[in-house]
Amino acid sequence: MDRSWQPAELTEILGSWMTGPGPLYGRLAAALHDRIRSGDLAPGERLPSERALAAALAVSRATVVSAYDELRGTGAVDSRRGSGTRISVRTGPVRGADGRVPGGGATALVQRLVDGPGDMISLAVTSTGAAPQVRSALAELTAMDGLDALLADSGYHPRGLPVLRVAVAGHCTAQGLPTTPDQILITTGATQALALTAQLYVRRFSPVVVETPSWPGCLDAFLAAGARPHRVPLDEDGIRLDGLTQALPGAALLHVTPTYHNPTGILMSTARRRRIAELAARHRVPVVEDLAYDTRLTDSPEPPPVAAFAPPGADTLTIGSLTKAVWGGLRIGWLRSQNGTVERLARLKALADMGTPILDQALAARLLPRLDDIKNSRAPALRSGLTRLESRLTDRLPGWTWHRPAGGAALWTRLPGGTDAEIFAQVALRHGVEVVPGSATDPGGAHDDHIRVPFALAADRIDELVRRLAAAWVELTG
Repeated sequence: MDRSWQPAELTEILGSWMTGPGPLYGRLAAALHDRIRSGDLAPGERLPSERALAAALAVSRATVVSAYDELRGTGAVDSRRGSGTRISVRTGPVRGADGRVPGGGATALVQRLVDGPGDMISLAVTSTGAAPQVRSALAELTAMDGLDALLADSGYHPRGLPVLRVAVAGHCTAQGLPTTPDQILITTGATQALALTAQLYVRRFSPVVVETPSWPGCLDAFLAAGARPHRVPLDEDGIRLDGLTQALPGAALLHVTPTYHNPTGILMSTARRRRIAELAARHRVPVVEDLAYDTRLTDSPEPPPVAAFAPPGADTLTIGSLTKAVWGGLRIGWLRSQNGTVERLARLKALADMGTPILDQALAARLLPRLDDIKNSRAPALRSGLTRLESRLTDRLPGWTWHRPAGGAALWTRLPGGTDAEIFAQVALRHGVEVVPGSATDPGGAHDDHIRVPFALAADRIDELVRRLAAAWVELTG
């Protein structure tokens, strides 16, 4: 192969290579060798120059030189004058695809979930433990008379457990979007809902309009389907109308996150939601709105979904989930759309699985009517975490800036002096913090100096996080 790896691409697949024992060059060599064995680095591919990789990893050139020397000693790479350092053809065959998305930005985030956090504080994770209501709902479920009947059920409900579809329909209706159970498909989390939507609407090179910045995991579903993203920036009310007007003609799909935008925490205004629905209907572009990041900071209800403002006949899909608001361990999501669209999505879901776990669905059916109470009861702790994080950042990292979010569970933070967050991320790894650089959310470069800092953490964990970030910043800036 004649591929040449760029430094930024290579650092993405290396993940948290700096953790572990031994000298830095040895850890880098071991990480590269692991990627060679797994097939991520294929025979014949060219590695970056020592100087370029050292700059991307925020290490000395000597560290990379020593790592490459160690790999040459094992026969894993070959170096020739004028040809650079290449993966040796003796490393064996390349393994098959493992789900990495070409051009995607969630590779390191997914790998962190696979590896487990250890002592690393990952800024990719904003979920907290389960809401107290989960325990009580579980106790009610196991004690109820109908549990025997539930266990006697076949368990195959590709569209979702009927009682949960009724509960979700009631939830959507209470949000201002009149819904019947036939318009609901239950999914295994919001991620599956996005993947099914991409399967249905996106073809190779299809133009898909998305917000920028966008959380990498959301965008990767469309990239995996071959989409060509058309990125539109935000203002204080949500996706900008001037950019949206230019991007919609000919688009296959529009994806927005009105409540609350991830990673900025912006709450899209009611007027903006209405205007988006009108513009999309005029250009006959389907809209998928993702309401999964709906962690609330106040007890004020959110505006109705975008779909509530769509004219008759418009193609709209609304995604929801219990993961952020209730518990990350409850992988229950849903899609709300017109009956015909739900039927087609259900057939696609049946090809992936024969139904989301039925006991989880039964538990979710008991929790959904309490969802507003759950979000309201968790808001004070989130506000306390936000206040604490802002105070600690102000004290120890006074040059960092942010806009206070309307919701969500993290600060979208700007590093001073135009600092490249990718470089800072490599230094932060040495201090036990996994940083998601802004370039992963916006390849256009407008947010290269941003990182997302969660505040849905225990007080002592927030203190430790800021201590580690401050130490990494001192090392980077001197």
